[in-house]
Amino acid sequence: MFGRMIRILREHGPRVFAIRATHVVLRPVRVLQAEGPRSFAVRTLAKASQRLSRYKPIILVNNDDAAKVDWTQAAAWQSDPISVQDGPVEIAWIMSPPGLESGGHQNLFRFIDLAEKAGHRCTIYLYTTSNHPVSIPDIRGMLKSAAAYPEVTANIRMYDPKAGVKAGTQAIFATGWETAYPAYLDTSMARRFYFVQDYEASFYPLGSESLLAENTYHFGFHGITAGGWLAHKLSTEFGMATDHFDFAVDKTHYSVTNLTRRSEVFFYARPVTPRRAFEFGLLALAEFARLKPDVRINLAGWDVSNWEIPFAYTNLSSLDISELNSVYNRCAAGLVMSLSNMSLLPLELLSSGVTPIVNDGPNNRMVSENPFIEYVPASPLAIARKMAEVFDHPDAVARSIAMSESVAQNDWADSGVQFMTAFERVMRG
Repeated sequence: MFGRMIRILREHGPRVFAIRATHVVLRPVRVLQAEGPRSFAVRTLAKASQRLSRYKPIILVNNDDAAKVDWTQAAAWQSDPISVQDGPVEIAWIMSPPGLESGGHQNLFRFIDLAEKAGHRCTIYLYTTSNHPVSIPDIRGMLKSAAAYPEVTANIRMYDPKAGVKAGTQAIFATGWETAYPAYLDTSMARRFYFVQDYEASFYPLGSESLLAENTYHFGFHGITAGGWLAHKLSTEFGMATDHFDFAVDKTHYSVTNLTRRSEVFFYARPVTPRRAFEFGLLALAEFARLKPDVRINLAGWDVSNWEIPFAYTNLSSLDISELNSVYNRCAAGLVMSLSNMSLLPLELLSSGVTPIVNDGPNNRMVSENPFIEYVPASPLAIARKMAEVFDHPDAVARSIAMSESVAQNDWADSGVQFMTAFERVMRG
């Protein structure tokens, strides 16, 4: 403020300076008279706090970890990586703490379970920059009670960068971009792998986090990706060694139980996940509601009660996996927007006899070429017309059965074989 007043004096002369100075001096008195002592005190303290506080950005990776990784120089573990010619492998999985509704963690645990069933020994290390304490007993309890998580025998512990992974670890898996940093820096000579479920650099606007995420694809890890699009992208754009496993569906949760014509539709509504294009989906559904005003539109994936939505809908919020099949079996079509890697939902919808409506693009087509998935150009009106066309299909019941049968052979056990074949080939190479 002092500097500003000096500039006023120089530019406008002493008379204007005196008027401005008087205004500044008397401003607190006027505020006190107008608002009273309580409001005046609150405002004064708020301004003082604002001036004294310092903004400290919080990102998923520890700042020190991010600063220490120099991927332009070869790391020690790259010079002579461990090989295991036969027998079980001691695997460390570094991950963020899992949550009840985290589909990425649910799929990750599926593959940890498959690795254990193949005879390998697994340890889970939790990595987080959050100030909130992590309760491993609570996480264990959540994993045990949640139907979407398989039961694994792996020990779960917090990742300590000073201690690193335990002695004897032969393979380290990074499982998200932030965990690639501790995986890179760990002093173990274990061979490095990257379990990649999406192109995570696209989760952020252009900036520090997108750059930090993208850099992890240069780390020299062997990537095993969910679907072929990611493997292709990472190998062609970053020179990363990759394999992939195909998407599958758990038929114990998804099947056709309704053999009558369906009267509803479904939208995977995730306003908190930008890559699911919630707002764009609403544009398409508003037009669909105009075309089919009597059709119930179900929104599930998040509680959207606080969002302004311009059509009648049923807010199903977040459903347990055990509740989904009954909802799907009421629906003729399901809109799933995927702007990065394809969601697992289209195959699950197919298994329940629902026609998936998915935005067209290589990120989706390179994951599944199932003929019953309706890939539609990203035009709200085109999507709405396709949904109405699917809803009115004359052979709806027969198509539902055929759709379910089309994914009958897409089993996670086969995806597990693909995963373990790639992992063991690299470990024994």
